[in-house]
Amino acid sequence: MKKMTCIQLGGACDKVFHANTFDEMAELSKAHGMEMFQLGDDAHMDALGQLMDIVKTPESMKKWMDQKRKEFDALAEEYS
Repeated sequence: MKKMTCIQLGGACDKVFHANTFDEMAELSKAHGMEMFQLGDDAHMDALGQLMDIVKTPESMKKWMDQKRKEFDALAEEYS
């Protein structure tokens, strides 16, 4: 299992997500982002705006996702 924070995934807070795969991590981050969007959290709204600027095209979205996947893959496994 690996962990990443909301900030590491392009968000705005220190919430920690735990997942076995990058796809699981991305889903956890997405759900958190949607929750913060629904709450109108200003910091997350700003982060979302910045992310939308970064991923304006399919190519830039793929590049960003590939970079986050590499960051995830480089993380050490955590054992309880």
